[in-house]
Amino acid sequence: MRISYLSSLIFGLLASTSVAINAAPATPAQAPAASAAVAPAGQGSKVNLNTASAETLQKELSGIGAAKAEAIVAYRGENGAFSSVDELIEVKGIGKAILDKNRDRLAID
Repeated sequence: MRISYLSSLIFGLLASTSVAINAAPATPAQAPAASAAVAPAGQGSKVNLNTASAETLQKELSGIGAAKAEAIVAYRGENGAFSSVDELIEVKGIGKAILDKNRDRLAID
């Protein structure tokens, strides 16, 4: 009976420790605060579709990875400068959702 009680006590201690450790990790709670601080700074400046490099497009626009950024630069090279922000939909891989998500960050000169 003593071994059974001791085993139950150890199991309970381990289980509660495991739950406490996994319930509220400190690192993810800090990550949104850091990204929230970065987001307003990025929103202040607009990205010019006609002059931005692929690296800038990838870094500054939401939902734009390396392949889509390169596709934007390639489209610009083949078809000339963008005449409006809405023309971005013509680039392969860019849809209405991505355009709407980034519309306030885009500019044309």
